[in-house]
Amino acid sequence: MKNYDYQKQLREIWDQAVKLYADGNREPESYFNEKEAEFIASIGVTAQEIYDFAEDYNSGGEPDFATFALIHDIRRSYFLDKQKRVSSGKILDPETLPAKDSEAKGIRWLPRIIEKAKAKLRGELHPDIMYSCGGDRRFLKENDIHASEFLRVVAENEDDEQKIIDWVANRTSAAIEV
Repeated sequence: MKNYDYQKQLREIWDQAVKLYADGNREPESYFNEKEAEFIASIGVTAQEIYDFAEDYNSGGEPDFATFALIHDIRRSYFLDKQKRVSSGKILDPETLPAKDSEAKGIRWLPRIIEKAKAKLRGELHPDIMYSCGGDRRFLKENDIHASEFLRVVAENEDDEQKIIDWVANRTSAAIEV
């Protein structure tokens, strides 16, 4: 894997996935040749994750490429630096996610998105779960937080959920005051 300009290959992967989805291809495992599959594996990402972003982009115009790139840069850094390029081998059981109406400090969806963000960082998302899905984006918009910013905060505080909750609560209250 080239590190200096890996974002160029990530852009090509994105463009290809968006086009394939727009053309009607609904088989994420067919999106990438062997070399491309090696590249996405080398940054800790799966074809399903890329497919999910391409699907949402085609369906509603978001997340855009910049958001996709920022999120996957954080995942890449986590994979390379914390996981030392070794997958955890675990997959999040969707049944263990907090309910969609769960709250922390009165903020709905927060417990759920924290767990999804941790799974995204670790490369443990179940194929049926997407970080930055429509529900996540609604939460992020309501609380004036960018998806990559939230993922970064979770990465920095993954072992202290209270710090994540407090950060969101402070951000939310600051957004309300403006």
